[in-house]
Amino acid sequence: MSLTDDLLAQLQGAPLQQVSQQLGLDSQQAAGAISAALPLLMGALGNNAARPQGAEALLGALQDNHSGLDIGGVLGAVLGGGNSPATNGAGTLGHIFGGSQGRAEAGLAQATGLGSDRAGQLLRILAPVVMAYLAQRMSAGDQAQVDADGLGRMLGQEKQHVVQQGGVAGGLLGSLLDQDGDGQLGVSDLIRLGSGLLGSGKR
Repeated sequence: MSLTDDLLAQLQGAPLQQVSQQLGLDSQQAAGAISAALPLLMGALGNNAARPQGAEALLGALQDNHSGLDIGGVLGAVLGGGNSPATNGAGTLGHIFGGSQGRAEAGLAQATGLGSDRAGQLLRILAPVVMAYLAQRMSAGDQAQVDADGLGRMLGQEKQHVVQQGGVAGGLLGSLLDQDGDGQLGVSDLIRLGSGLLGSGKR
């Protein structure tokens, strides 16, 4: 099971209801939006971790701020307005997307029909949850993987998994970067990704 699919499965039930209530959506809308947002976050993290310094910085953040945290607890703290490095969705999102954050939010908004405010809110909710999940996976896995190279490989494999699924959805992570490889996210790429996921009937 891919990282995205595993985390999606863990967010079913009560977590999904919490997010849907926070955003004022029904469960189906929330599920579709989360299905579009998670690969977006994982893909951006995979891009960041593809560079040695990026993988090292991400590993440091996971170990310093997110290690040993329960996903449900982090989600509850984020929704409750918790103010710590582990629950700072805005700060985490800034590190994940950098200068492309605005375009990522706009693309997700157009792909899901959420509107820019709620799309941004969803990403801020999910970013700390994704970080807690990755910290959990690193600590629970083979100890040989608990280094920057192992993290880079894990996220690189996740990007490949989504790309290899084929079709519009499979093209999402493959098209996150501009063709010139400058690391900038393109809104049209995000729209294609979200539309493929939402239209696939898988989630």
